[in-house]
Amino acid sequence: MQIEQKILDKVNEWLTPTFDKETHDAIEKMRTSSVKELEESFYKNLEFGTGGMRGIMGVGTNRINKYTLGKNTQGISDYLKKSFPNEQLKVVIAYDCRHNSDTLAKVVADVFSANDIHVYLFSDMRPTPELSFALKYLKCHAGIVLTASHNPPEYNGYKVYWQDGGQLVPPQDSEIIQVIEALSYDAIKFKANENLIEYIDTEVDEAFAKSTIENCSFHTPSSAKENLKIVYTSLHGTSIKSIPSVLAKAGYTQVNIVPEQEVPNGDFPTVKSPNPEEPEALTMALALADKIDGDIVIGTDPDSDRLGVAVRDTDGKMILLNGNQTMVIMTAFLLEQWKRAGKIDGKQFIGSTIVSTPMMMELASAYQVECKVGLTGFKWIAKFIKDFPELKFIGGGEESFGYMVGDAVRDKDAVGACLLVCEIAAQAKAAGSSLYKELLNLYVDFGFYKEHLISLTKKGIDGLKEINQMMIDLRENPVAEIDGQRVVCIEDYENATSRNMFTNEIEPISIPKSNVLIYYLEDGSKICARPSGTEPKIKFYFSVNTPLDRVENFKEVEKQLETKIKTIIAAMQLN
Repeated sequence: MQIEQKILDKVNEWLTPTFDKETHDAIEKMRTSSVKELEESFYKNLEFGTGGMRGIMGVGTNRINKYTLGKNTQGISDYLKKSFPNEQLKVVIAYDCRHNSDTLAKVVADVFSANDIHVYLFSDMRPTPELSFALKYLKCHAGIVLTASHNPPEYNGYKVYWQDGGQLVPPQDSEIIQVIEALSYDAIKFKANENLIEYIDTEVDEAFAKSTIENCSFHTPSSAKENLKIVYTSLHGTSIKSIPSVLAKAGYTQVNIVPEQEVPNGDFPTVKSPNPEEPEALTMALALADKIDGDIVIGTDPDSDRLGVAVRDTDGKMILLNGNQTMVIMTAFLLEQWKRAGKIDGKQFIGSTIVSTPMMMELASAYQVECKVGLTGFKWIAKFIKDFPELKFIGGGEESFGYMVGDAVRDKDAVGACLLVCEIAAQAKAAGSSLYKELLNLYVDFGFYKEHLISLTKKGIDGLKEINQMMIDLRENPVAEIDGQRVVCIEDYENATSRNMFTNEIEPISIPKSNVLIYYLEDGSKICARPSGTEPKIKFYFSVNTPLDRVENFKEVEKQLETKIKTIIAAMQLN
């Protein structure tokens, strides 16, 4: 096959003496054995998305390697010096269980230290939320975590955090990207100053655990904690470093760890995907729960920022809750705790995202707090905390199994969320209820909202073109009616506009621009289309709702909503 000249120019640059022999050999091997792989490795540069930079490990500009990450780090070093002149710069670095994460973390530390920046480097893998906590605890200017979250084993990634403990947001993100793109690879300083690299572990671990227990414990009696049977799996990831000890310190004595998945392993050998959003990932945990008659199953992704929760339904069967359900359960509980403590005075807020359940707005209204809604990604919730210091953040989440309690950690935090959901479950069980029954009661009180996600994977160059064309078609040929329901409004976040489909009036949207489209139907249904910022996927989010008059009618009403979602999917030809 013929490779475009601009791709060949990049390949030839990587064959210069700036790059090591191992890189040269890998390129020559691709030249002779897999030209397609060579093209895929160099046809573009990896970009910062909603979760930083994430991609397949290997040689090339479109891969995670010492040079792409070294260039990022050099650019950030230059930007830090410009942003904080005459200060002793400090950064903290963490990494997860993935292959090469420890090696790449040391490369990143080397480059920072070579630029006269003091580096705190965790001595072993740690959960991503601990990195966010450590950044503020150690009063650093920036933080990096090497992780690809729940992606397959061949992936790795690079998340960048700023002074407030949250991920990069405007204007820093675009300014840093400009600095990085202007750099040449021979400008990277790889020669470490080992005197500036300080290894950290126990002190930060203990401070993180203490903070988690303070923020996520709510006067649950010891007897209730001891009576809750918890099944927990780290899915071979880093949460094993924190969650068991935090639960033990908080007073939970019946924590049953899935032994086959306890040891960190970047191959994730017992699951197809180490993603707690996928029911298959929790198969072993669910089996253990049935064996010991467990009350709750909790599983976390490799870097411990997402958690999946399974509980027993009204028939006693273990079912996996979705991210929207766990989010509303935790938010409602927090709001009620704040109300009982007399801490709600209108100067508080909860956080959510444009693709998450509208039920969050109903909760906010009922408790007379604000609900701030941003783009996908917890960096936007963290930005709300920074931008509105006059408001106290209670908690917030998104549909993709992430939640954040308070502002000690400025990213989704499976460690804190795990403790919080155990508090809710323990209190519910002690009161003769259950986590599932509490959810049904919320549907009666605030309306039954049901969500569904379709994620279409489109890999490589052709896949990217297909995803782009799908978004173009939805924009340029908008659907007027879906399943007999008229489209009343279309929000286009790329153009920052909201169009009334009846009057054709257009109003501006104040949220930062992003490649997202949302269709609102006249019956209150909501359909969102969004290409992933970190994976070769396009995602479609569906939300439908109806009143639920009593818990006993739940199953019947749920079937009605499931039918509505299936009909919408069929009408949009997505099945």
